[in-house]
Amino acid sequence: MSTGVGMSSCCLSGKVHDGTPVGHVEEIGGLQTYVSEPESKSKAKTIIFLVDIFGWEFKNTRLLADNYAKAGFYVYIPDVHQGDSLPISFLQNVEPPLKDQEQHGLVDKAKNAAIVPATLGPWLIKHREGVSKPLIDGFINTVRMIPGTNKIGAIGFCWGGRYAILEAHGRTESESGENVGGVDAAYACHPSLVAIPGDFEPVTKPLSLALGTKDSLLSVDQIGQIQDVLAKKTDVPKEIRIYEDQIHGFALRSDWSSQKDKDAMNEAEQQGLDWFNEYLS
Repeated sequence: MSTGVGMSSCCLSGKVHDGTPVGHVEEIGGLQTYVSEPESKSKAKTIIFLVDIFGWEFKNTRLLADNYAKAGFYVYIPDVHQGDSLPISFLQNVEPPLKDQEQHGLVDKAKNAAIVPATLGPWLIKHREGVSKPLIDGFINTVRMIPGTNKIGAIGFCWGGRYAILEAHGRTESESGENVGGVDAAYACHPSLVAIPGDFEPVTKPLSLALGTKDSLLSVDQIGQIQDVLAKKTDVPKEIRIYEDQIHGFALRSDWSSQKDKDAMNEAEQQGLDWFNEYLS
């Protein structure tokens, strides 16, 4: 039976990083999109970032996209929330870095527990799969038509991590009979709201996962269930890397004051670069 994660703190954790994004913004497929180009300008290896609930303007996401571009990938970050991402002010409200969590008292925890449903409930309904998946599929279709585009990968974080997994199902048929969406390889970092085994059994494209042992949205038992499902898919390239003591959001919003957390974030970035270099070439 498929089991999913209920409404929780989703993506509300972590730190905003220093740095200045170097890409530009343009409209693609009707969506405002951050574009970061490699020095060669080649679109042969294209990656689409599927964002967390803080959206396409979150600086950490753009800085990471720039790193992928420096490594030779043509990168797009579409505004799949259509101007309705959650504000960065929520970043520390619900699931701060582990060292901060340990200092929280009962009052802080009770306050955070009240914020979660009030903040995420209406947002998750508005951006449910029936709304968001067609937007993402349409964007992928548009990118496939851009001259020079060859293989396409999807990298997703938290809320967007689940959609990276769904796009690893391959191209699907829409209600109108059109083949839509689907990527050539996918990488999901600490995905939230996943259904097990339902989101993983249909995977047909190379899929890499970066998961933390202290993720409040994906227990160690659930990680084991995912491993069991993917182990049966002997014809599909896959990898699962487990990051000890890492919380939800670590691959995008690690606390750089902690060397262990910073190292985990850097390793997760390299995991994605290695995966896409292998399967988008």
